[in-house]
Amino acid sequence: MTAAHLLARSIDRYSDGDGLHPTALPRVQLIRCSRPVDALHELHRPAVCIVAQGSKRVILGDRIYEYDPRRYLVVSVDVPIIGEIVHASDDEPYLCLRLDLDPALLSALWIESGLPPAVEAAPGPSLMLSDATADLLDAAVRLLNLLDTPDDIPMLAPLIEREILYRLIKGEQAARLYDIAHGESRGRQVHRAIDWIKRNFREPFDMAELAAHARMSPSALHAHFKTVTRMSPLQYQKQLRLQQARGLMLGQAMDAASAGHAVGYDSPSQFSREYARLFGAPPLRDVARLRELPSGFQGS
Repeated sequence: MTAAHLLARSIDRYSDGDGLHPTALPRVQLIRCSRPVDALHELHRPAVCIVAQGSKRVILGDRIYEYDPRRYLVVSVDVPIIGEIVHASDDEPYLCLRLDLDPALLSALWIESGLPPAVEAAPGPSLMLSDATADLLDAAVRLLNLLDTPDDIPMLAPLIEREILYRLIKGEQAARLYDIAHGESRGRQVHRAIDWIKRNFREPFDMAELAAHARMSPSALHAHFKTVTRMSPLQYQKQLRLQQARGLMLGQAMDAASAGHAVGYDSPSQFSREYARLFGAPPLRDVARLRELPSGFQGS
């Protein structure tokens, strides 16, 4: 049995039905879905996503990334994406392990490994695909197997997580991971701008103010921000506002006008118009569709 099959069996065993499942393993979530799903909007955190069965397509701006048991996805910054579960069925559900990336762990591992800095001349896209090696899949299987012996998790899970991260930083995505780990890289400067927008997304801002927080010139920030996220800072803010409003309507049963106002819209008609443009339907119809999705996908 291949490592991918072993990983699929473990994910299926620890996923209680379709949805997003937290685990006792730090930063590890399991995803299971037994049918294709279109247009899952989410703000994706920095993470590595390893698919054991089925496939998923992620859209970021004008780029499409499709991954399956042969390829894993790394996300280097918080970025709004559209995800589509492409291949999934009752007999062969979509099964994925997601490990959120911790900058402090990456930084410490880089120092201890003695590897040289992996700095690009300029930041690259925040999403990247790589071939899933047998060594990486084997480590993922051993990490999930710790769920059978929870007393071993505090001692052994950090070791296996470090192994996974080490294999990632030794691979072709080293530059993206270095951006996460080190505070003065161009990627981290863009990350600072993203963090600032996330904290202040309800308020208007100008590029000079944002650039000062990122410690870059406005022109450099605009260019690098768009390279990393495939959108401008203002487009990023708009998508973040709309996704937050969607969460308020879904999670707190807030009406559309109140949700729009809560995220910074003064005009209900503008909010509804921009909401429908992003999500493909007006707020009420979109939220009704979301309530039919499996638990865990509803906030996506």
